[in-house]
Amino acid sequence: MNGIRVQFLAFDGCPLAEAARKELDAAVSEAGLAGYEEIDILNSETPEDLRGWGSPTILVNGADVTGNTKGEGVGCRIYATESRVPETALILERISQAKA
Repeated sequence: MNGIRVQFLAFDGCPLAEAARKELDAAVSEAGLAGYEEIDILNSETPEDLRGWGSPTILVNGADVTGNTKGEGVGCRIYATESRVPETALILERISQAKA
């Protein structure tokens, strides 16, 4: 993926996961990346360092696209946007910064 690692962290049944996935799909496509890694944060095989994030979370090279840090446990995550998820422009900006 051009040296850029994009991860989508969510759990089954998360009410905002699909909306966040659509924004991420658009950003990844526009950035020309091959794809991203989708991680179930409730799966016992998921590495511990990825299980404390809220759902949904988007990481670019290990950093949250909004600049937040990992929380203390799993829960639903609501963003301060109209759609309540990270928007394509923000995700694309973080991918572009990672490419630089």
